[in-house]
Amino acid sequence: MRLNDLGWDDGFARAFAALTPTPDMQPGRIGVEFNYLYRVHLEDGEIEATLAGRLKHRTYSRGALPAVGDWVAVRQRTSERGVIVDVLPRRTRFSRRMAGTTTDEQVVAANVDVLFIVMALDEDFSLRRLERYLLMTGESGATPVVLLTKPDLVPDAAAHMAGAESVAGGAAVHVVCPVRGEGLEPVVARLAQGVTGALVGSSGVGKTTIINRLVGGEPRRTRDVRASDSKGRHTTTHRELIPLPGGGLIIDTPGMRELQLWDAGDGLRQTFDDIEALAAACRFGNCQHRGEPQCAVKAAVADGRVPASRLESYLRLQDELVQLAQKQDQRAQIEEKRRGKIGAKALRAHLKTKRP
Repeated sequence: MRLNDLGWDDGFARAFAALTPTPDMQPGRIGVEFNYLYRVHLEDGEIEATLAGRLKHRTYSRGALPAVGDWVAVRQRTSERGVIVDVLPRRTRFSRRMAGTTTDEQVVAANVDVLFIVMALDEDFSLRRLERYLLMTGESGATPVVLLTKPDLVPDAAAHMAGAESVAGGAAVHVVCPVRGEGLEPVVARLAQGVTGALVGSSGVGKTTIINRLVGGEPRRTRDVRASDSKGRHTTTHRELIPLPGGGLIIDTPGMRELQLWDAGDGLRQTFDDIEALAAACRFGNCQHRGEPQCAVKAAVADGRVPASRLESYLRLQDELVQLAQKQDQRAQIEEKRRGKIGAKALRAHLKTKRP
């Protein structure tokens, strides 16, 4: 594929030129990442690549390393292998906090133009989880689009769609049935030549089936969900950038069991714009909407203009962001001390070599 088919444009070309590349460097886009081993799309084919030691050791955050969708600078060693020496600045990135107790960023997909939030209309459907996805998408810089699948499993899909639209903040919401290939026209329309989309959502909601419909040809493996609780079984085990017949690209992602926030301050205001607008009428400018007098938000909840569950979700996410900021500060302090020790050790070694 040509680089333009992969989303390359003048902006990325300028960013690559700013690296002052050597003659043996060329741009490429990450197609697959698995445990620090990458498949990279180049102008004249694909290669497997590893990280240059300098790149790996100068970054203290996992989020600064290449992710699927990233544009990178590569030194090609053989016809099939190369080394990634730098990462071009990202235009957008959908990130979450790494699963588990580690306070670090995991970039799920980079340089995504349109992010499709896929949610099934069975037991998977949750407005609170949709709010979380929308918050993270708003912070990513990508355009959110909500896809509601499995309409045949609920008696009134229109009611669910109305509920999703009530929290979507103007994002497009579509009901689709990928198993039958119905309702996917809006998805295809958004994935024009060089445009990158990504699918995120729980396991079993139909992401792989959607990609099968978009790609055509040999289908990717899918698995049924458990009938007892509508929980999906992981079929997609890694993120992958997939070229589409119409010229666009789509990033497939594994189902997410944990969706912890990473950096979503602006996203919170965008996702809960109705609450933010009401807050301007509160008596106190720093009203927390918890127990303060003359709170316009609490008043809106009391008279039914805002669901109590939506305010509870807003406050819960706000608390989560405060706790996250504290943990990020602690991590930054630890890293600063570590770098200071490394610098002091290097200085001592340098002075030792200077002694007569």
